[in-house]
Amino acid sequence: MLVYFWGFLYSNYFRFWLKWVLRLLTRKCELQRVFEGSKAGAQRTLSIEHSLESSKNKVLRNAVHVEEAEVEKCVRDVMKEKKIEQKDTGFKTNLHISLLQISGYKKLYLNVENLRKVPYDSDNEEHEEQLIELWNLLMPHENLKARITKQWCDIGFQGDDPKTDFRGMGLLGLVNLVYFSKHYTNEARQILSRSNHPKLGYSYAIVGINLTEMAYSLLKNGALKSHLYNMVFGLPQMEHFHQFYCYLVYEFDKFWFEEEPESIMQFNQYREKFHEKIKGLLLDCDAILTLQNTKKP
Repeated sequence: MLVYFWGFLYSNYFRFWLKWVLRLLTRKCELQRVFEGSKAGAQRTLSIEHSLESSKNKVLRNAVHVEEAEVEKCVRDVMKEKKIEQKDTGFKTNLHISLLQISGYKKLYLNVENLRKVPYDSDNEEHEEQLIELWNLLMPHENLKARITKQWCDIGFQGDDPKTDFRGMGLLGLVNLVYFSKHYTNEARQILSRSNHPKLGYSYAIVGINLTEMAYSLLKNGALKSHLYNMVFGLPQMEHFHQFYCYLVYEFDKFWFEEEPESIMQFNQYREKFHEKIKGLLLDCDAILTLQNTKKP
């Protein structure tokens, strides 16, 4: 209760007067101070985002909701509101980058959400082609005997028709599995092999879909901002979301074998432990969680 009360007082009263005093002393607005006092990436853009969202000025508050095409005009409007000369190219460039990151994150979430909402359709030729591609990438020396077959269990699906396993994450679950298998083929095959361990084995495809849900939830609640704002000085793309998923798959497999669960029945417990570990890493303003970085010597 005391923390809430203090937060209310700070955001509604103290913050305004603190900003006023600092502007008087430095002759610079909060946005200028942030750009000068923080390095490029998550530290800067998260501070800019918070400053804009907390502003009592409507133009500044609306800046976090602009579309990509409106960013340049929005930068000019913000500079006009804060009485910053348009010839200040450093401020203009930095604000432009931050607004692209902020708007790009929102757009990326919408794109991911739209793909998640697409149900797997066995009558859709493109869906079927992706599913067969997944098999061929993971099992290059074994042909499928039929479309509906128990062979799917060999790569970690639950039954003889994988389409039923995509219900929660829709086409997003399949696209992520294919992406990892296509761009990190050796790693994918190695992890599939490890998932068949007699004691520590797990269902590769099912766990992969589960990790898609983890990546999706972290994106949705904003936890991925630190990672993406550090990784992309512009608009985050679907490619960057797929890359983060690849990191999760690779790291979860390592985590699972390091923890050595007694049974696959403890999966949810260890999945949550891994989830907490990732959330902790993402609290670091310098976080960049990619498979390329993980594998560097």
